[in-house]
Amino acid sequence: MNLEKCREKIDKINDEILKLFISRMEVTSQVADYKKENNLSVYQPDREREILDKIRKDAGEDMADYAGLLFSDIMALSRAYQADRNVETNIALMGKIKKAISSTPSEFPHSAVVVCQGVEGAYSQLACKQIFSDPKIIYFKNFDAVFSAIEQGLCKYGILPIENSLYGSVNQVYDLMKNHNFYIARATKLKIDHTVLAKEKISLEEITDIYSHEQALGQCSEFLKEHPEIKVHVCENTAVAAKKVAESENKYAASISSPECMDIYGLSRVAKNISNSDANYTRFICISKKEEIYKDADKISLMLKTEHKPGALYRLISRFNVQGINITKLESRPIVGSEFEYMFYFDIEADITQPKVQMLISHLCKDEVNSVFLGSYREV
Repeated sequence: MNLEKCREKIDKINDEILKLFISRMEVTSQVADYKKENNLSVYQPDREREILDKIRKDAGEDMADYAGLLFSDIMALSRAYQADRNVETNIALMGKIKKAISSTPSEFPHSAVVVCQGVEGAYSQLACKQIFSDPKIIYFKNFDAVFSAIEQGLCKYGILPIENSLYGSVNQVYDLMKNHNFYIARATKLKIDHTVLAKEKISLEEITDIYSHEQALGQCSEFLKEHPEIKVHVCENTAVAAKKVAESENKYAASISSPECMDIYGLSRVAKNISNSDANYTRFICISKKEEIYKDADKISLMLKTEHKPGALYRLISRFNVQGINITKLESRPIVGSEFEYMFYFDIEADITQPKVQMLISHLCKDEVNSVFLGSYREV
């Protein structure tokens, strides 16, 4: 039998499978209605386990695993379909999303008052200038103060680092997200070029102390291993570290900071490009108090809590899979005061203007205690 004949047979089989799938989903809708009327959970693990055991047995040894995977996917689709019919929608959130889409200006502003963590020369400042061409920057000491300034309406926008390509997520920022009200309006990715700066022209061998932020120290761990004699000091920001060195009486102290700090604080460069890898990037988010959704928005961020049961996260992820939505980041953070319970942070690629996407988000965020819609935005 040639390939063309095989494909003709497959096409006919596909037609039959499609008809049977549609018939199955029609029955599934009846099941969904029954579960809603009788206040039953969409997910019935015992029933699914029973079906899969029978499928694998009937499929035979060679096809057992393949058939199991096929029907696992079919049941995931069935659960998503039932959830779409039965789960209560967060009407208030959907209204906010629609209002933000219609009321947000057509273009992101070029100028604004923006709050950053640290002092002049911080990487947050450089990220800010990638997002705004003419920002007026106000500096606060820590990340919590940035969130609070936005929440209290002291500034319209704030810039925060969220993850680094070498050292991972900025956990402190993720943990603070649960405690503040804000929306992500923009994001950017900044190339990080860590530089060793000192008060005077000295050699690496002369450095006795080095100051920097914990993220920068982690991103330059290989460099620090090569110089175990140097005493390391953690600062709240890389630019704060540069300022501290500039004000220090110890001429053998140095900082790991941005190259811009050299001119700002009158320092000398001792070494440059000391990151563990040249591909060192930090992602920053721009947050606002008011929800803004610009027409070029193509990413959505959410925080969701799942039940502490086997398969709960899988079932949540399957909701995105059903609609062909790509998950670009999944981060888990422990919930303080609970016993091994987690809040999951999601970044997804999706168009929030699409009704199906709005419906999905409003379903997932139906419970305001266990879910947070963080915004829809574009990374520039």
